[in-house]
Amino acid sequence: MFGIAMPELILILVICLLVFGAAKLPEIGRNLGKAIGEFKKGMKDGDTPEQK
Repeated sequence: MFGIAMPELILILVICLLVFGAAKLPEIGRNLGKAIGEFKKGMKDGDTPEQK
């Protein structure tokens, strides 16, 4: 998985927890999930020609 092993992944998660705090992490994850969904939707819709 992108050359990241479990210890590195845990370290990244701990750093995120310290920087953003426990209360903000679910909100950040939810927003990131929505952004990824919108990006995928935009990529799928981008294949069709635009109507003017």
